[in-house]
Amino acid sequence: MKRASLVVAGLLALLAPAAAPLRSQNRAAAATRSDPAAALAATLTAACRRDEAAFAAHLTAQTASLFTKLPESQRGALMGRLAMLNGEGKVLLSTSAEGRPVVRCEAGGAITELRLGAPEASENLAFVPAEARAAGASRAVRFGLVREAGEWRLISIGLLLLDLPALSQEWVEADVRAGEVAAVRSLHEIADALGVYRRAFDRLPETIEQLGPAPKEGLSPDHAGLLDAPLAAGERGGYRFRYVIVPAESGADEAERRKLAGFALAATPVQYGQAGRGRRSFYLNSAGTLRGADKQGEMATSDDPEIAEPRL
Repeated sequence: MKRASLVVAGLLALLAPAAAPLRSQNRAAAATRSDPAAALAATLTAACRRDEAAFAAHLTAQTASLFTKLPESQRGALMGRLAMLNGEGKVLLSTSAEGRPVVRCEAGGAITELRLGAPEASENLAFVPAEARAAGASRAVRFGLVREAGEWRLISIGLLLLDLPALSQEWVEADVRAGEVAAVRSLHEIADALGVYRRAFDRLPETIEQLGPAPKEGLSPDHAGLLDAPLAAGERGGYRFRYVIVPAESGADEAERRKLAGFALAATPVQYGQAGRGRRSFYLNSAGTLRGADKQGEMATSDDPEIAEPRL
């Protein structure tokens, strides 16, 4: 009998260390069920860590289903917007002087902080005010949560409901715009490099490859070191770039006409219609006139409409 008592005591001693974390987890789970602010803190923690499974668990069933069907980049974008950071971060949870949750997220040296206020709850709906701090600035934001299956789930950020299909389309359009802006910048980058090349070698290069990185031996007309390798190869950011010399209409001789020659550049989507990529094709001449249109993936020409903003 004495030996059996000792065995039981030993087993209890072994189980005690495991029981403490389990009780802590149970308390945390209970807090998220009863306290909207605690549930929101858990949601923000998952967003900071880019933990998709944990984040989806804090959404309503319908929103979670839509979230899992989004492209990976858009799932990351949504969590990044909540955490106010572009990459996966580390979380530090603390409490304010008022005993309210404070969620700090750090990624790549950048730190953001969300200080949660007292929840305003009425039956199955709650709002949690928060102060968002990032890059030395702060702003007030109000999160909405709804009770579903006994748990508080995120449904809105400020006045914006988590309408993921609509948000997804907005993000696609934003990505398209960003891709097009980057393409036009690349066109101007090539044009600027051509100007430098002309001044250095008194003529235009035959191909944009000649504007690319120089070897250890140094700069030369064939390796001018004016563009990075992808752009010199004619493709960057989902766009393909083409370059042609436009012969001068007048000149005393061939050498003079080469000095006076112009150029034309074109940027065309590599895979037209691909989600999150640019749609418009662009055309830029040596006078700096930018033209473009949605050409269904075809090349833009000098006949296309002029774009008023020269660098978008």
